[in-house]
Amino acid sequence: MKSKVYQQFTSSFWNYLNGDPTLTANIKYTGPEQILPSVFDVTAFATTTIGAANLAMAELKSLRTHSANFCQVEVDTIEASAAFKSDSLFKPIGWDLPSPWDAFAGDYQCSNFWIRLHTNYSYHRDAVFKVIGNATDRRELAKNIINWDAIKLEQAIVDAGGCCALMYDKETWIHHPQGLASLDEAPIKLTPLRNAKATFEQIAAEDLPLKGIRVLDLTRVIAGPVCTKFLSAHGAQVLRIDPPHFQEVMALLPETTVGKKRAFLDLTSIEGRNTFEKLLKESHVFVHGLRPDALEKLGINLDYIAQINPQLIVATLNAYGWNGPWKWRRGFDSLVQMSCGIAAAGAQYKKSAKPIPLPVQALDHGIGYLLAAGVCRSLSEIYRDNKVNTINASLIGAANSLQQYPGDFEIDAPSNSRFSPNLIEENTFWGPALRVRCPGTINGKHAQWIIPAGPLGQDAPHF
Repeated sequence: MKSKVYQQFTSSFWNYLNGDPTLTANIKYTGPEQILPSVFDVTAFATTTIGAANLAMAELKSLRTHSANFCQVEVDTIEASAAFKSDSLFKPIGWDLPSPWDAFAGDYQCSNFWIRLHTNYSYHRDAVFKVIGNATDRRELAKNIINWDAIKLEQAIVDAGGCCALMYDKETWIHHPQGLASLDEAPIKLTPLRNAKATFEQIAAEDLPLKGIRVLDLTRVIAGPVCTKFLSAHGAQVLRIDPPHFQEVMALLPETTVGKKRAFLDLTSIEGRNTFEKLLKESHVFVHGLRPDALEKLGINLDYIAQINPQLIVATLNAYGWNGPWKWRRGFDSLVQMSCGIAAAGAQYKKSAKPIPLPVQALDHGIGYLLAAGVCRSLSEIYRDNKVNTINASLIGAANSLQQYPGDFEIDAPSNSRFSPNLIEENTFWGPALRVRCPGTINGKHAQWIIPAGPLGQDAPHF
């Protein structure tokens, strides 16, 4: 182990995952303790969430191989920090990627608070324009916003189907109705749902831990795709499903689609629903980031899923937690940082009037790896005890964990000489590129992806 903070993070995450605490002795952390400059200890958070995912994977591999010796895990802080920056460290060779942010996304000053608008999807941008009026550029939009009461503006945009968040400090947030409701929210929770007979078998020592495991993936943006991307590197068959003609943020696709088959499926059609039910029957794990009310509108809930496949592990995530008035609110990492006091803490530390977020979208990435850990722990519990879990994770839960540990904002921003992760060259649909490799080792070996990254909807909807 490294510092006390690393031990505390590791113990708390493994406890949330209902893991045997003695197994944490099998993790080794290496590298400098501070890589990512932040008011909170993002380096330790990154390293230990990745450590939890690898430890849970190692536990499953030890079980499935009937190994007398538990698999050993090692995570390097530089490698872990690079994984949390994977989108910005991705380097196309001979081709280009667009910006990951829409031209109107970002922070704006209202009459009383700063507000962050998330407009990466066209329908979220349309919601902003519906409330504020059309704008040709950021300057014009800022002029239209400056005299708004931020609280009224936030509610109006949300009511119009958009995404935004005010910048609250921590003290204000914990007295906010959603802040109060999510004050004790854990980053991840595993809940035993039912008993079922295990259907996956022993594997050979040289096999990947998730050999033969089928994962149905209905996630977008970063957190959920990080989870399923990690699972695919360790041998899972991952099938990502999106609505026909869905447009994901293009800059994310090279990182979030690697290792996965990708299909379009219309869940509102009879044919699409029949195919979806067939996929549920064939899957061991279902990971989704859809709001519960969105699923309910499609007639899909846990009872429906259990009738189709009672052995299926269901893993899901949301932004603001599973209690309170915002439990179904649309949200993203950058918005949660604004709401819960993280961006305000950065601004206060730097004596800035503007929000100062974390140097990476740590809540997204951290939850992605904890979700993967939850999936592996749940597979282990099916294998060992025939117990099926549901898994619930939230970005606000990740923020709660991170905010307990101050960081070091005074260290220099990582330079190429100081922060030089080992990038690997791989082919993608668009051309060759350098990417961050799958973080962490199990028994000294890195996992790797087999299926190249590419556009959505390129495959048939079957495993």
